[in-house]
Amino acid sequence: MSISDINVKLQFSGHESFSCKQFWLKKGYDFVCNNKTFTDDEVVIDLGVGKNMVSSIRYWCKAFNIIDEKHDSPTELGNYIFSDDGYDPYLEDIGTLWLLHYNLIKKNKASLYSLLFNEFRKERIDFTKEHLHSFLKRKCNEDKSVNYNEKTITTDINVFFRNYASPERKTKVDVEDVFSNIFLDLQLIHQYKKIDIDGKLEDWYKLGGGKTDSLPSEIVLYSIIDNYEDSTISFKQLLTGINSPGNIFALNAEELYKHIVNISNKFTGIVYSETAGNRTLQFKEQINKWEILNEYYR
Repeated sequence: MSISDINVKLQFSGHESFSCKQFWLKKGYDFVCNNKTFTDDEVVIDLGVGKNMVSSIRYWCKAFNIIDEKHDSPTELGNYIFSDDGYDPYLEDIGTLWLLHYNLIKKNKASLYSLLFNEFRKERIDFTKEHLHSFLKRKCNEDKSVNYNEKTITTDINVFFRNYASPERKTKVDVEDVFSNIFLDLQLIHQYKKIDIDGKLEDWYKLGGGKTDSLPSEIVLYSIIDNYEDSTISFKQLLTGINSPGNIFALNAEELYKHIVNISNKFTGIVYSETAGNRTLQFKEQINKWEILNEYYR
């Protein structure tokens, strides 16, 4: 199954070429909580950024499901994290970054992220920007509702890397800007050099192998409850299914297994079994995903 199989329209651009800064989600959340709108005449003054950045803040808040897509009002997730009594309004806990990473992909407003973790990762773990661009061009051509635009895809790819990957060389001017990008601490993308067929050094990237030891099992469980309705889920689904923890968190089978065992040991009503070669995670009772997050932040 691919993203297009679940009737989700592919979406690119909207970020005005800006990656998401860590403080932008809180800034955008507070803005709408004060009953202001992104079309107000004074929005540039209120947010303290330029007009294009205003559009980008609005876009990222929607892409992360922090504000509602239609009404620019706070979502339940936005309130949970960023309200005055929210659990991590300044994104000081790396578990919150993993939670936001999950929601960015699940929301699929920024389709590149969903396509990369759910599908492209199955084709390539080591890749160049050209490999990723060719893949996205193919996905656009397969989806008749989307028109492929080379410049748009190139910009999306560059913004993706600024969100996740630290460049090898940075000037004094952009050091602060680079390290304010939201997902650098997850270390999900690693950049390295490789000699191409012409003997020239070429930029390559490796997907996965990040700080998975920093990924809380509670966030994994939250993603499972949020993504699956069935009370019994196969290990294969959890490893390779659309928006599965294996895909979204770039986990291999061993890493996922450790989380599943930890979850079944820690939470009553959740059982992992290996019967007749069938590996399944079973929910014996309904579990509230927000209570799981409460357990983590408590």
